[in-house]
Amino acid sequence: MTHSQAARDIDTSRPHSARMYDYYLGGKDHFEIDKQAAERVAEVYPAIFVCARENRAFMHRATRVLAREHGIRQWLDIGTGIPTEPNLHQVAQSVVSDARVVYADNDPLVLKYAERLMRSSPEGRTTYIEADVNDPRTLLNAPELAEVLDLNRPVALSLNALMHFVTDAQDPYGIVRRLLDVLPSGSALALSHCTPDFDPATWQKVTDIYTSAGTPVRFRSQEDVARFFDGLDLLDPGVTVGHRWRPDATEGDVPTDAEVSLWTGVGIKP
Repeated sequence: MTHSQAARDIDTSRPHSARMYDYYLGGKDHFEIDKQAAERVAEVYPAIFVCARENRAFMHRATRVLAREHGIRQWLDIGTGIPTEPNLHQVAQSVVSDARVVYADNDPLVLKYAERLMRSSPEGRTTYIEADVNDPRTLLNAPELAEVLDLNRPVALSLNALMHFVTDAQDPYGIVRRLLDVLPSGSALALSHCTPDFDPATWQKVTDIYTSAGTPVRFRSQEDVARFFDGLDLLDPGVTVGHRWRPDATEGDVPTDAEVSLWTGVGIKP
């Protein structure tokens, strides 16, 4: 699909989760219908902007930790979303200049802006695949992936704020297992996932807004999120609220767990 085809294929008749997330982050790559849906979420859960910001910050920290402390040089980032700088490859390449990153998403709007994802360091490589996490075989067999990633060497599988858009009926744990199965020992899973644990009533309202907009969601408990890491060696501090995973030194107000409402974790494949 070309970028012009992607632009024609963008559905503006209903809100899209990636464009709503762009709105939460203060971006400009969304439409009025996305803004309206996002503002309905913000009405019932005003801290959605904090949640989105902390999700992004977790991705940055997890990427740096994997590069610096665990020798990771390759990433497969699924559910990339609309590019927001610094992108994952920019974070990774700021630590290891030869980092290689494959981005994957199924939103035509992400493809429209994909050139932002291709600005690699000279030593590294990046590419973008139009693919769906619900079809891991097609994603893993994409020729673009093989051109950039060496699956005989460790790869970090990055699934940030993605799996709550995969319902139980879609076999979320099976999907993650199939993705990890092809990766060698020393690979990693970095995952973040919204949760109703701290305010079930509010998150039921958020669920209803997304579902009524045509996007089924399944926000999960800490125990359910921890299941994604079965068989992996969890890095300290385990599955924890986003802002509590290896926080940088910060000044100013620290958000509450309920404001963040995001379980995060990083595990290494033995």
